[in-house]
Amino acid sequence: MESKELICVNCPMGCRVKVTMEGQNILEITGNQCPRGKAYAEQESICPMRILTTTVTVNHGVHRVLPVITSAEIPLEKMEEAMKAIREVTVDAPVKVNDVIVKDLIGTGVDVIASRSMNRA
Repeated sequence: MESKELICVNCPMGCRVKVTMEGQNILEITGNQCPRGKAYAEQESICPMRILTTTVTVNHGVHRVLPVITSAEIPLEKMEEAMKAIREVTVDAPVKVNDVIVKDLIGTGVDVIASRSMNRA
């Protein structure tokens, strides 16, 4: 049996949530003040997910790089593989905010989108 303590980030309360697990099975969750805390603790304990924000190289833009973000969370364990794929991406200006830069990033079903517009130099 293993216990870990998390600080919930789903609301301003910042509850200290304790999760007791046996292998991949959650036995008990305590300390959450709302249902969102329980859901957060379950997700974080079994399959942590994160939004990925980074940059890609842009050709002919007013800047050398374009900020991008995933359209949804991806598994934390796939973050390194995702970054490796994104490092290979180069786009041509102009680009508009919310343009899809990478469709279905590494088979996650999540797109990488431009988080700002980039004019041509």
